[in-house]
Amino acid sequence: MKFLFLLLVVMVVVWAIKRGRKSPSAPQAPQSTPAEMVACAQCGIHLPHAEAVAGQKGLYCSTEHRSAAQDSNPA
Repeated sequence: MKFLFLLLVVMVVVWAIKRGRKSPSAPQAPQSTPAEMVACAQCGIHLPHAEAVAGQKGLYCSTEHRSAAQDSNPA
């Protein structure tokens, strides 16, 4: 009986050590920097700068809002 108890204690200790040393199962994605947000000059909605439509008077969320503001595409 003592032998079984000792074997159980050893197995629990080995399991605890292995669990503590285990590397993370899923690699974590690197943190990316947040995108710069801009407001549409026509409606005020915020959108990423990369998705904005440029005009001479400002940035817009779509070509329709740039046209509604009577703005032209900067050449």
